[in-house]
Amino acid sequence: MQGNDINILAIETSCDETAAAVVRNGRDVRSNIISSQIELHKLYGGVVPEIASRKHIEKINQVIEEAMNTAGLILDDIDAIGVTYGPGLVGALLVGVAEAKAISFATKKPLIGVHHIEGHISANYIEHRQLEPPFICLIVSGGHTHLVLVKDYGEYEIIGRTRDDAAGEAFDKVARAIGLGYPGGPKIDKLSKQGNADTIQFPRASIEGAPYDFSFSGLKSAVLNYLNSMEMKHEEINRADVAASFQEAVIDVLVSRTILAAKDFQMKQVAIAGGVAANSALKRSMSDACKENGLEFYCPSSIYCTDNAAMIGTAAYYEYIKGNFSGLDLNAVPNLKIGER
Repeated sequence: MQGNDINILAIETSCDETAAAVVRNGRDVRSNIISSQIELHKLYGGVVPEIASRKHIEKINQVIEEAMNTAGLILDDIDAIGVTYGPGLVGALLVGVAEAKAISFATKKPLIGVHHIEGHISANYIEHRQLEPPFICLIVSGGHTHLVLVKDYGEYEIIGRTRDDAAGEAFDKVARAIGLGYPGGPKIDKLSKQGNADTIQFPRASIEGAPYDFSFSGLKSAVLNYLNSMEMKHEEINRADVAASFQEAVIDVLVSRTILAAKDFQMKQVAIAGGVAANSALKRSMSDACKENGLEFYCPSSIYCTDNAAMIGTAAYYEYIKGNFSGLDLNAVPNLKIGER
């Protein structure tokens, strides 16, 4: 270990993954441990906040210990503790924040509160050493759909957002409607490969005066109306065609808005992030569109698209360099806006 290396211990508990990681110098992931609760929440068709919080309490110490052991470090080797403090489920966030504050207090190491969405954006830095701001980033997950102009490390401007459902939320609701269950995104992605995306023409919403904004509630309603009308006519529903046509409608909107923003803001680099960024059709469509328009395209591996602590460690590193530390009064902020500190 070099004497000037910066090691960040990072903690992420914003939803239903208990995660800890050690990240060196912002882009070198020494460990990335994730304890998922998906199997637990599948029983309920979605995340139950109370259950998520209890599970975080059970798992957090062992996840951190495993992250430290895998990295081959002790707490004395750590330079700062980074933790997600919002947005997310308040009970879940509190578990991670309390843990990070306790470690910071006990070791007298700096504490760095990290915005969850900034973490997702920073996931792109891990595997793409050449990527540096400025660039356009599309963040798509269960709770968020944002188009962000990344001006610099830790400096962001939201240029587009969803007016209603997030893209991942729409995936989950449609998956439930066609009997796929939770989590919807990966299941629709898989089923779509067997379907024809041109079978059903679902709407693509555009918002007057807001060319970079998104709306998915009308699309979700159109899918539900289609399913209801088919049932009333006693016609057979081809679930693969519904999944493929729905997914195509979502991806069309996501890709077209992102490319438009990149052109309008004269950006040469486009990145995607968040759980839905793991969708194979979205990655392929965005990559193709970027090639057609002479843009460089970046996307994290699937493990860094879904919630993880390595991305939090990367975001924390750039805050560390700037000297942006948090006090021990850091609290969970479930509705934290991007760019706020």
